[in-house]
Amino acid sequence: MGDVIESLTAAQREANAGANGGVPTAEFAGRVPYDTYVHATTLHSLQRTLSGDPGEMSFLMVSQIMELYFGLTRFELDGARTLIRDGDAWGALAPLRRATLDLEGLNAAWKALSWMTPADFNTFRDLLGEGSGFQSAAYRELEFLLGLKTESLIRPFRRSESYPRLVKALEEPSLWDETQRMLEEHDTDWVEVYRVDGPDNHLRMLGEALTGVSVAFGEWRHQHLMAVRRTMGAKPGSGGSAGIAWLEKSMARVVFPELWEARTYM
Repeated sequence: MGDVIESLTAAQREANAGANGGVPTAEFAGRVPYDTYVHATTLHSLQRTLSGDPGEMSFLMVSQIMELYFGLTRFELDGARTLIRDGDAWGALAPLRRATLDLEGLNAAWKALSWMTPADFNTFRDLLGEGSGFQSAAYRELEFLLGLKTESLIRPFRRSESYPRLVKALEEPSLWDETQRMLEEHDTDWVEVYRVDGPDNHLRMLGEALTGVSVAFGEWRHQHLMAVRRTMGAKPGSGGSAGIAWLEKSMARVVFPELWEARTYM
């Protein structure tokens, strides 16, 4: 049986602080409660580099941080999709805004790799074999949730435990599908929505929240492209892709395209 975190009321916390004279508790019967909750020991045991190059640790850990951000953003957007499906545009604003902040944190992670030149990357790149960010199941699921669906992209995962989730994400309505359905139920479109300003126009606020997600996600794709240029130039990708050419083609697919197209007519 795993460790259990004992909840404390505000009164209990105040009593503990008084008993300790304001000094943090230093004795616990089992695991440190923070580690029980965060699993920090487990997280810090997952960095297993393949080379002796110290720069590889940055590459590996930033990749893992990005994976966690993919999962967190996906969680928020999935919650927003459920609320939109239920007709709650107002309720969807909070998870959409959190998702935008998550994406900003994801984008900031690129800075930790800005030192890497092709010579730096080449010290351990060959050891990665065919491993590539192209194979991130969490990123693919995030793309599908945003409405960027391509069935062929789930083929690499057919023998992985991620495959059922990816199939589900591919087949079910995306966040954008549910948003478009909501507009249809209100018998309106984005041009009409934006003609009415004010705090009661929840659909307009929803449009702006979705725009924030789209901008932040587009920034991540751009920074990914620039990072590849910085570290690889125009070399083919490790996973067999065309590298920069593949990323440029991918960036041409806009997240929430109708929302952007409508701005021409507002």
